Formats: sequence, C-alpha cells, structure tokens
Amino acid sequence: MQLTLYQIDAFTDRLFGGNPAAVIPLQQWIDDELMQKIAFENNLSETAFFVPYKNGSQASPFGGDSELDADFEIRWFTPTVEINLCGHATLASAHVIFNYLHYNRPGISFSSQSGILDVTRNNSRIEMNFPSWVPEKSNESPTAFEKALGGAAIVSIHKNRDLLIELASEEAVKNCRPDFSLIRESGYKIIITAAGENVDFVSRFFAPSAGIDEDPVTGSAHSQLIPYWSNKLNKKNMTALQLSQRGGLIYCEQKGDRVIMAGNCIFYMKGEIQIETQVEGVKVES
Repeated sequence: MQLTLYQIDAFTDRLFGGNPAAVIPLQQWIDDELMQKIAFENNLSETAFFVPYKNGSQASPFGGDSELDADFEIRWFTPTVEINLCGHATLASAHVIFNYLHYNRPGISFSSQSGILDVTRNNSRIEMNFPSWVPEKSNESPTAFEKALGGAAIVSIHKNRDLLIELASEEAVKNCRPDFSLIRESGYKIIITAAGENVDFVSRFFAPSAGIDEDPVTGSAHSQLIPYWSNKLNKKNMTALQLSQRGGLIYCEQKGDRVIMAGNCIFYMKGEIQIETQVEGVKVES
C-alpha cells in the first residue's frame, strides 16, 4: 500500500511557525490500528485522514454536481489516541484539498465525530465553522492545579471538553512552567488563558494524557475559548494568539451556537508512505 502524506504548518503565514499537521488523503478507510500506528510514526500532535463522503454511493466530491450531506469524512489521531475534534489539522486538510487535489468548489463540508464542519476560502485565509463549546464554572480546587502549573496564580476554572484555566495576565501565561507529570495524573487536557496585550486573548494548551505535552496551536481549544472570551469581553469578533514556542494567530468570531476560526497555512512537504501487506498483525488492504 502506498499513501501520500502532506505536512502543513497551520495557523501561520511563515514556515516553521504555527502547528504542523500531517494530512493523508484516502479513497477508503484503512484499519484503525494502522492509522494510529502511522500517527505514532509521524509523531506530530495530529495526523488527519479523510475520505470522499460516499452516502451510499461511490460518487467522489472531486467531480460532478450531486448534492451530498458532506464532501469528506475526516478523522484525527494524536500519536497515542483518536480525538473528536482538531482545528489545525482540519485547516491543513482543507489547504491540501483546495490547493493540491484539483478541488474547485468554494467550500468543503467535513463529516466528523463532532458533526458537520464547513470550511471556506476567504482570500488568503481559510475559515472553519466549528461547534461552540461553552465552558461552565468548575468546582475543581485551584490549589490542586497551581502546583501543576508551576505555581501560577489562578483567576478561575471552567470546564467543557477540557479544563479552561484563566490566569492573571498574558505574562503569566507566557511564563507558565507546567509540570506535565502532574497534568497527566489529573487526566485533564488543560487550556491556560488570559486577556491579551495586543490581541483579545492568549492561550496555551497542555495534553500529556493524549501524548502531547504542549500543542503549538489548538483549534479545538478555541471552540471553548471563543465563547468564554466573547462573553467576558462582550465581543463577537476577536483575534487570539497561542503562546507556544512556534506561536499561532487565530481570527475568531462567535456566531450563535457556532464559532468561526480563520487562519493561514504554509506547505512544508509532500511524501510517500510505503506499507508492507502485513504490519505487526494489522491487516493492510492493498
């Protein structure tokens, strides 16, 4: 079996910035265990796989005018687990489809574990329509997490899919020195955030329980951050900066029960994966 792999830097307009994602287009799904092994081998925060959405037929969205519920099905794998939503790898997948797979429609509709995700081009940016996951006030004790966050003073703790922890300032987010062992023991994926100095808000994202100590730029975290800060700042349109070493800029909008995230992508590489017909007991269809 031979698969094509693209590596794209997402949420950035400069090479080696943003969050690198592996993107592997498929014509049909391969074994789940094999996808997980490929993601482990890639050792990036996420590897995205997508297939043309069949809806009971063999029609490909690359041609024809048939109306489909979605254009593609998409799935995302960290090096250790499959996850239910990933922003940067969806952005990277859309970049590949728009620019390298001869796709000439103005938008893409992905079917995913988190529902339909619509993606459109807006000049040089790609816009993604994602679910709005409103975080609720949590009863978790700040004391338990201050040590895990290197002694950072906690303003508040909210929760949706992940734990959203507000700190006092952008500087506190930037200088946070997390203890990944303690975060792993908590079982939570943790977002730390604060109001920004030159943007509306900043964040960082830690997920050692999913095989990622710190994710460079995290779209799914912004499904929680956007409603949180939209309510707190009383704003619908915002800009956000993820303060990882690579950094990433996200253009945000709160739109009813959805959020819009927009960003740029940069191509890094294209390669081929050659897989033998048997991989440690995993059946590989050729």
